Amino acid sequence: MQQRKGSLLSFRPDIKVLDATLRDGGICNDFRFSDEFAVALYKMNLAAGVDYMEMGYKASEKMFDREKFGKYKFCREEDLRAIVGENKTQMKLAVMADVGRTDFRNDISEKKNSVIDMVRVACYITEIPSAIEMVEYCKKAGYETCVNLMAISKARDEEIDSALQLLGESPVDCIYLVDSYGSLYPEQIAKLTLKYLEAGEKYKKTIGVHAHNNQQLAFGNTIEAASWGASLLDCTVNGIGRGAGNCSSELLLGFLKNPKYHLPPVLRFITDYMLPLREQGVVWGYDIPYLLTGRLNSHPRAAIECIKSKNTDYEAFHRALLEKD
Repeated sequence: MQQRKGSLLSFRPDIKVLDATLRDGGICNDFRFSDEFAVALYKMNLAAGVDYMEMGYKASEKMFDREKFGKYKFCREEDLRAIVGENKTQMKLAVMADVGRTDFRNDISEKKNSVIDMVRVACYITEIPSAIEMVEYCKKAGYETCVNLMAISKARDEEIDSALQLLGESPVDCIYLVDSYGSLYPEQIAKLTLKYLEAGEKYKKTIGVHAHNNQQLAFGNTIEAASWGASLLDCTVNGIGRGAGNCSSELLLGFLKNPKYHLPPVLRFITDYMLPLREQGVVWGYDIPYLLTGRLNSHPRAAIECIKSKNTDYEAFHRALLEKD
């Protein structure tokens, strides 16, 4: 019988925390964070003991207009160095590269020329061969690599098994369980985590978790996955992220028992930077429409539109979602 790994009062040295505020949070404001915000976030993560900071996406400038997005959509080397310098710290830096949206051969340079340490490749289950091609390229260039397997709540067991085998046989370092629609419950997360961990043990891969908060379970699902052995945990400050947002840094760092993690710098950053961001009109976090799309295991785009249009007829919105299904 499978055992949980550690207890609520112990700390596991294998656990690492990744801050995705600039990347997932950037979806809320088209990545238009000020340099002041980014520098303060970098210093906050260092002071809080965070292990990885994700700087944004490596999106292709041939596909996305640089005029319409802030710099963290593209993560040019010179823009990153303006924030982190040479990053001569213990904290590693990451970027996300979406399959089909990243001109990786041209935009991802050799690791020796970059301050980035890790490339996280995001893909759907049907895109795994393309994800593996990107992983092979990035590993050869000298980077740590992850594959974030999105919308896993829509996949069948046999598809997941096949995906884990393909990724296991690839050179990727970490495989991520991603609850893209915020639809999974802790019991389902536990079963999936054990499935991923079985592949991780077989192929010597780390397992990570990235949760969304549609049903207010992002934190609960993250620590559930961690309790079974997932060891790379994603969070964002104040839970900022697409739609309902993510597991909050303040919840996760407040929970983890490793003395290297510190909560006060996060609380200060929330007061100084996240509250003003909300006051400026940037919207994220749990709301009823996200609950409804999460419950129905559907993409949050309809909920995002519902909230943008200030539609509060939740019963009618729910009925429309059911009719679509």
